[in-house]
Amino acid sequence: MELVLITGASSGVGAAAARKFVRRGARVILVARSADKLQAVADDIGFGAIAVPCDASDPQAVAALAKDVTAAHGVPDIIINSAGAGAWKRLEDTPPQEAVEMMGAPYFAAYNITYAFLPAMLERGHGTIIHVNSPACLTAWPASVGYTAARAALLGFHKALAQDLVGTGVRSCHVIFGRISSPYFEENNVAEADIPWLGNLVPILSEESCAETLADVAIRPRDYVISPFLLRPHIAVAMAFPRFAAWMLRF
Repeated sequence: MELVLITGASSGVGAAAARKFVRRGARVILVARSADKLQAVADDIGFGAIAVPCDASDPQAVAALAKDVTAAHGVPDIIINSAGAGAWKRLEDTPPQEAVEMMGAPYFAAYNITYAFLPAMLERGHGTIIHVNSPACLTAWPASVGYTAARAALLGFHKALAQDLVGTGVRSCHVIFGRISSPYFEENNVAEADIPWLGNLVPILSEESCAETLADVAIRPRDYVISPFLLRPHIAVAMAFPRFAAWMLRF
């Protein structure tokens, strides 16, 4: 039976992915800071879901989590780094401490979790690590300084990690999702008007469809996945014509 560890599992894509993998027959370790919300998700899923509250941005807490999880359940076969937060703000509206917190998830959360479990995965000779990211890792829109920096850091982490993992049997995968129908925008006070109009040309994903994508990547690991399909040409244009894309994203 596969063992899957998912961060950010108390809501959104993380919770949907946990449900998906349990339905597939896996045991799933649900990780998030909010113990009450996390336990509620685990209780709702039922057998196969194990809630382990932890602030993944805290390296000492993650080290303790890794020790406990390994002793009780073994080494994860699949890790999904989906913890992430952060409001869209201009630099002058983002105090340094808030920028540090935004870097904590997704970047440091992914770093800490991967650091804690990777040696055992390498020793075993197989495993899949999936990082959930935003288009902001590749192209920035206005009023998103802290958010964009954290997302770009996660992309850089994946790129370097993938280089180090060649030939080891462990894979690092990077999944970029477009806009998702989730509590993110309400929780981070992002108004409809703050979303670049280009975003309205791309279908909004459901949490369940994102979970389907993550399950597929777990079965067929690959370096980069972009969903939905219509987001791909937008990113291709942004990569080929960065100045034009930056201008378009101002509206």
